[in-house]
Amino acid sequence: MIRYILIVLLLATSACQQQEEAQPAEPVAIERTPSPVTAAVYFVSPADRDTVSSPLRVEFGLNNMDVVPAGTEAPNSGHHHLLIDTDLPVLGQPIPADEQHIHFGDGSTSTELTLAPGEHTLQLLLADHRHIPHDPPVISERITITVK
Repeated sequence: MIRYILIVLLLATSACQQQEEAQPAEPVAIERTPSPVTAAVYFVSPADRDTVSSPLRVEFGLNNMDVVPAGTEAPNSGHHHLLIDTDLPVLGQPIPADEQHIHFGDGSTSTELTLAPGEHTLQLLLADHRHIPHDPPVISERITITVK
């Protein structure tokens, strides 16, 4: 009987440990670079609710901060990220690099963008030399465009 109880306890303990290991850990927030509260990023073009052809030219604007390439650590500076058809990423983590999170680590302030016909959302997010959004974050309004 004692042997049976020990086996049951051993199996239960093993199952609990496996369940704990399977749960993903919460991401650790990384210290964010400060930005001026007066900083603003915005779209020069296109404008919200524009109907456009693809490819389209997208131009970024920035007030009260400088655009520098990724990896360049300088006060009140950062580089652009274009978010396409997605929500904001976790602000205490590096911005992902994929088809919905376009990095402009070379310091670019415009791009040619090819999008499928239909409605799309665009938003700009400035990030520091490590691709981490500032504190407070420098985020544009989300605009909606229609590609014909």
